[in-house]
Amino acid sequence: MKIFAVILAVYLVLSCTNESNRNYPAVTDAFVKEEKRPEADLSKITAKAEEALKFCISEKLNTDFCILIDMSLHSGIKRFFVWDFKTKSVTQKYLVGHGCGSNPWSADGSKDNPQFSNEDGSHLSSLGKYKLQERGHSDWGINIKYLMHGLEETNSNALKRYIVFHSWDQMSNDEVFPKGSPEGWGCPTVSNDAMKEIDPMIQKAGKPVLMWIYQ
Repeated sequence: MKIFAVILAVYLVLSCTNESNRNYPAVTDAFVKEEKRPEADLSKITAKAEEALKFCISEKLNTDFCILIDMSLHSGIKRFFVWDFKTKSVTQKYLVGHGCGSNPWSADGSKDNPQFSNEDGSHLSSLGKYKLQERGHSDWGINIKYLMHGLEETNSNALKRYIVFHSWDQMSNDEVFPKGSPEGWGCPTVSNDAMKEIDPMIQKAGKPVLMWIYQ
């Protein structure tokens, strides 16, 4: 009986050793490489909206809604938010592009780490609060644009740089993560369908609409 117990013990030890040396397949590449999809932070959006309302009141801008763009989010997810001041909620959200900088135009080289600048010729977007005003003709998308008046030191050159809000045929209606949205020369760009929904809202606003681009 003792001999049997010894043999059994040796067998179990050898089995465990072989088990530990066995070459199991590593965690699949697809699992390892899969990027975690980022999510918009509603508490952050709400805090920005509260600050935005105070700003709109003081600057005599529209107090029905504003546009909030969170550039800290990956460009392949919806980070353009239409905030309704009355219901205190996001009523629409869309993809929005940013500037390519030194990356190839229309690629997505800075999809999760964009750079920003107020310098002419930088091809980068500028952070800060803007007043959307003067609807005009655009050569892009559905041929509608809104001039963006930069209201802070970080975006004071917007008009000089021809930074405008417009649509772009290359922008998607749906989220494209983990890919990013195509990058242009600094304008916040949305899909054509998105602009068809946003444009009537801005036209009916009565007062200039606040667009706040932040991180």
